[in-house]
Amino acid sequence: MNATDRTPADLLRSALATDPARPLVTFYDDATGERIELSVATFANWVAKTANLLQNELSAEPGDRVALLLPAHWQTAVWLLACSSAGVVADVGGDPAAADHVVAGPGGLEAGLACSGDRIALSLAPLGRRFPTPPSGYADYAVEVPTQGDRFQPYAPVDPEVPALIVAGAEYTSAEVVERARADAPALGLTGPGSRILSALAYDTWEGLSAGLYAALATGGSVVLCRHLEELGEDALAKRIESERVTATAR
Repeated sequence: MNATDRTPADLLRSALATDPARPLVTFYDDATGERIELSVATFANWVAKTANLLQNELSAEPGDRVALLLPAHWQTAVWLLACSSAGVVADVGGDPAAADHVVAGPGGLEAGLACSGDRIALSLAPLGRRFPTPPSGYADYAVEVPTQGDRFQPYAPVDPEVPALIVAGAEYTSAEVVERARADAPALGLTGPGSRILSALAYDTWEGLSAGLYAALATGGSVVLCRHLEELGEDALAKRIESERVTATAR
């Protein structure tokens, strides 16, 4: 990270320049047994492709609102950073009827139909697999994103002082996201590079987003993001914490 980083996308660019091979997001779904680890470089590639999808295919413009009807998941983290890269507002759990675009997982597909703009569906299946049949009214993310470019350049510079994130009814600029994430880090046990936090918090609050993504990104750390952690016994959890070299937890 650099002191001059003022957006989450800036933080990701700095991480990529500093140590692209290190793990950034490790995701577990204890209902399916899925585990996937994304290095900074791999995560940044997904972000670039998704930002290109937003800007070039969906014609999303700075200030557009994207309703993210998604759980805490590695692909949700990708979308949050893609929105930051393109300068659009990520409205986590937001009203699809008030959004310019909607991105929905299996639990949000029906609600997402209220959006009159573009609709993207994510299967959230292991390895990012596509739907057997695309949901009616939606384009399948797993079909659309692979053909997008590996590098992203916004048409206009992203203004860190305009709204960038809405969660739990609160609105934040990009600069506020970065500042709050840095401020949260010490209390979360994220002390700098090498820190690794295991988070089982949902992404529907600032606290969940900070522990599950932003604070680690802001401090050069990494996150072990766990969905359905209640399926895991305490002994198995202790082994995960040890094997993943976790230094802090948020549950």
